[in-house]
Amino acid sequence: VRKTFLYLLFCTSCSLTVSTLFYFNAGIYVCSKCGHELFSSQAKYEHSSPWPAFTKTIHPDSVSKRKDGKHALKVSCGKCGNGLGHEFLDDGPKAGQSRF
Repeated sequence: VRKTFLYLLFCTSCSLTVSTLFYFNAGIYVCSKCGHELFSSQAKYEHSSPWPAFTKTIHPDSVSKRKDGKHALKVSCGKCGNGLGHEFLDDGPKAGQSRF
């Protein structure tokens, strides 16, 4: 089985290209700094925010999280610590789901 890796240019000081936002081909999104697997394209969904949106990580250790407000967690790569943005609690496409 061949894996397709999609390098996700996630960082709070970067802007993403439109092609990343609307890219829904099958694959695995990985950290642009170290290549650590973060999200599967199966967890990606369309959202009104200007960032790609995912419902869950691909592995339990894909990201590290720390509290950042009442309804958000600061998210970093679980391997290298590269800043990935936030997980917004209860803001996913279904009740009880998060949005990364």
